[in-house]
Amino acid sequence: MVTAAATIHPHQGAETINSAQQAAEALRPAAGRAAEVLFALGIIGTGLLAVPVLAGSAAYGVGEALKWPTGIDRKAHKAKGFYGILAASTLVGLAINIPALHVNPIRALVWAAVINGVAAVPVMIITMLMFSRKSIMGPFTRTGHMLRVVGWIATGVMTVAAGLYLVGL
Repeated sequence: MVTAAATIHPHQGAETINSAQQAAEALRPAAGRAAEVLFALGIIGTGLLAVPVLAGSAAYGVGEALKWPTGIDRKAHKAKGFYGILAASTLVGLAINIPALHVNPIRALVWAAVINGVAAVPVMIITMLMFSRKSIMGPFTRTGHMLRVVGWIATGVMTVAAGLYLVGL
C-alpha cells in the first residue's frame, strides 16, 4: 500500500484514481511498459487471497464471538452459522461487482486496505501481549528475544503508518 501510494500520488493523485486502467497508468512512471501486466497480476493475486481470507476471517470472528461451532474441517450441517457467514461474506464480495450498485471497486479496495491497516494495530498489540504469557499460551509460549523484538518493531511500524494516515499525512 505504501509503495503504491508513493508511486501513484505524486504522478496522478490517489483521489483521481477511479478505475483499474487509471491505477495501471499511474504506475507507468515506476513500472514502464509492464505497468498494466504488473497491476493486473497484483489485482488478481489480491483477489485470490482476499476473498477466502476476508470471508473466512469474518466467519471465524462472528462464529467464535457467538460461540458457534466453527471450522472448515466441520461438516456444513454441524456448523450452519459459520458456513452461513462464509457464504454471505462471499456473496457481498460478489455483489460489489454488480454495475447497478455503482460501487467503485478501486475505492473499495483502498478502503478495505485502510480499514485492515487501522484494525491490524490493536490486533497486533493484543497478539504481542498474549504470545509471551504462559497463562494464555501454555506450552506454546514464545520466549525468544529476537522474535519479540521483530514483532514489536512490526507492530510499531504498523501503528505509525496507521497513525500517519489517520492524521492525514
